[in-house]
Amino acid sequence: MKHAYLKSLKIKRIILTCIVGMLMAGCDYTVPLVRMPEVAIDTDLIGKWERTAKGGEVESLLVLPLSKVEYLVVFPAGEKNEMFAKGCLWSNDSRTLIQLDWIGTAQPKLPENDRTFQYVSSSVEGNTLTLRLLNPDVVSKDIVSSEALAQAIADNKDNPKLFREEMIFQKVNN
Repeated sequence: MKHAYLKSLKIKRIILTCIVGMLMAGCDYTVPLVRMPEVAIDTDLIGKWERTAKGGEVESLLVLPLSKVEYLVVFPAGEKNEMFAKGCLWSNDSRTLIQLDWIGTAQPKLPENDRTFQYVSSSVEGNTLTLRLLNPDVVSKDIVSSEALAQAIADNKDNPKLFREEMIFQKVNN
């Protein structure tokens, strides 16, 4: 019985490691929307959040204030292969996004290329955090300037496929 449990646990860890690797390799953009953060962080995002992934594993997201204008984001928090990002807010006329710049892993491992940026739509309602990543099938990964990236987001503001599938987290009360 104990052997089967350990084997199951090992398989889950391997799957989680693969997911983390895909996320790091899957960072989408080479250009920041924000070079010098100036927008104050949204304190509603601060805290530890959890969700149950499709495979049944619980994933934790930790969002900490790094300064008045930046976050430190850790995902999946508490795991051997957790990843670290600096985050800040970017706004245009129609929306606010979180800019994530993935800076490394707990292994420690630096990003393998210059595609370290991802952009996230977020909303907090009570103890529920909903995140959606900007879809590189709609806003090209190959955009080479901050201005062109901002324009592509604005041009697609009404596109229902602008963002990927929702990730829903619940706040952990410590």
